[in-house]
Amino acid sequence: MPGFKLKLKMNKFLALICFFFLGNGIVSAQTVDEIIDKHIAAIGGKDKLTAVNSVIMEGKVSAQGMEFPMTTTILNHKGFRLDFAVMGMNAWVIMRPDSGWSFMPFQGQTKPEPMPMDQIKEGIDQLDLSGHLLDYKGKGHTVEYLGLDDVEGTECHKLKVTSKSGKLTYYLIDPTSYYIVKTVSKQKFGGKEFDAETKFSNYKPVEGGLVFPYTVESMNGPVDMTKITVNSDIQESLFKP
Repeated sequence: MPGFKLKLKMNKFLALICFFFLGNGIVSAQTVDEIIDKHIAAIGGKDKLTAVNSVIMEGKVSAQGMEFPMTTTILNHKGFRLDFAVMGMNAWVIMRPDSGWSFMPFQGQTKPEPMPMDQIKEGIDQLDLSGHLLDYKGKGHTVEYLGLDDVEGTECHKLKVTSKSGKLTYYLIDPTSYYIVKTVSKQKFGGKEFDAETKFSNYKPVEGGLVFPYTVESMNGPVDMTKITVNSDIQESLFKP
């Protein structure tokens, strides 16, 4: 019967369309999880990453023709502190989940000043030492695979990560090493939104088996790490002004 044959063809057509879209979604999800799994394995593995409670990164930053020492201390989900010296003056930035302060004497400050809440919200993800990608579903983040994108001549996997708070970050992952080589995040400052690009290189293993980038380049200048220490005993009092 012509009507029956036409209906059968339409059903097959609709089934193929559904398979195309749903199938692509399954492939995309598998691709995302496979890329993330390989990345996590490349930097030391899930067990080692979830066991990290603190990180201390010592290094030097180059900016505006000057070079000065800096130390970043992070206690997982509890506190972030950046200490550095400029022109012989010690400065610092402290951030906790619900508050933050900064002290910049070279800018004329005579006492610590509270950090605006919008800045705290922008930087709160830095308190998660396991990062966005590990257990991203459990943390409430979403990840989308956007294909390949060029990073200085290398076609890298590009992941679009939307955090639980709504912050958007793009991760570029080398398809050979599965290290993150670049991130581009949407930042807000002074009521304006801009793209903050950060590049990562010179990956090296640290004591305990994890692998960290020892060179980080951002809009503030390149930072070269000299020492990275994992799971030191850090007191929460360090994150008070």
